[in-house]
Amino acid sequence: MSNQEIEDIPIRDDMIRLGQLLKLANLVEDGVEATELIKNGLVKVNGEIDDRRGRQLHHGDTVTVNNRTVRISAAGA
Repeated sequence: MSNQEIEDIPIRDDMIRLGQLLKLANLVEDGVEATELIKNGLVKVNGEIDDRRGRQLHHGDTVTVNNRTVRISAAGA
């Protein structure tokens, strides 16, 4: 793994879906773009490509798109 900055993204609940996170973190413009990136294998969850837009993400999970990595920070954690 590179020494890139990891940005923490706070969420209200203890879980968020991958498609929602991509929009919340401004990694995509909209749901259509999120779907395309995920479908084309361009999204990594915890270092592995994931093709499930509805994938549940929890505190501490990381998502990488276009060399930008964000980490889930749940309010209750």
